[in-house]
Amino acid sequence: MRNSPDRESKLTAKVSVIGTLDNEVSHRCVKNTEFKFPKEQVLDIRLENMKWTREPKEYKIESDRIEITTIPNTDLWQQTYYHFRNDNAPVLQVETEEKFFSFIVKTEFTGSKHRFDQCGIVMYLDSENWLKGSVEYENENFQHLGSVVTNHGYSDWATTTISADVKTMWYRFSRREDDYCIECSTDGNNYSQMRICHMWKGGGKISFGIYACSPENSCFKAVFTNMQTTECAWKAHDGQQPD
Repeated sequence: MRNSPDRESKLTAKVSVIGTLDNEVSHRCVKNTEFKFPKEQVLDIRLENMKWTREPKEYKIESDRIEITTIPNTDLWQQTYYHFRNDNAPVLQVETEEKFFSFIVKTEFTGSKHRFDQCGIVMYLDSENWLKGSVEYENENFQHLGSVVTNHGYSDWATTTISADVKTMWYRFSRREDDYCIECSTDGNNYSQMRICHMWKGGGKISFGIYACSPENSCFKAVFTNMQTTECAWKAHDGQQPD
C-alpha cells in the first residue's frame, strides 16, 4: 500500500514551472505568459484558481499546454480486487459549486510505454471518493480506455480495449447535480459515452481537472491542451419521468 498525504498548493498566474529532483518545486516567471483558456467559459478555471493535490516533481505550464512528467509507483486505486490502496498520483484541479456544466480536455501521451501508464480527467474529492477517465497502456498491441469510480473507499473499473497506436484522446466530463458522465473522442467533435455514475459525496462543492501517473516502474510525459468548460452537454433525460 502506497499512501501519501494530500498536499495542495496554489499555482500563480504567468509562470512556467520546472520541477527539481528533490521534494521542492521551483516556480519561475517566464515571458509574462499565462495559460490561455478560451474566453467564453461557464466556470472560472483561470490558472491561479487551480490547485495541486500532490504537486509533481516535474511539470511545465506554457501559454497553451500543461505537461506533467510522471514518476514510478504513482496511482489512484482503492481496495477492490487488488486489496491495496494507492493514493499518490498528482492531481491539478479547480473547485466549483456549479451543478450543471461540462469540462473538455485533450490529452497526448506519446511517451506512454509501460503497463498502466495513464493520464486523463479526474474529479478527486478525497482519497475514498473520486472518479477518473483515461487510457491505460497495457502492451505493444492494446491499451485500456476506461474509467474508475470510487465511492466510500472501493473502486469500480470499466474498460474497453483500443489499439496501442492511439496516443491522443479527448475527454468531456459533465455534471448534473450529483450525477456525472464521462465521454471520449478521437477528434474533439464526436463524443462517445464511457460512463454514467452517481457520486455519494458529489452533491455540493467539487474539484475537477487533470491527472497523470505511472503505477509501475515507469515514467512518461503527459500533455494537456484545449481545456475549456461549457454549458452542460449531457442533456436531461427525455423519456421516463423521475419517480
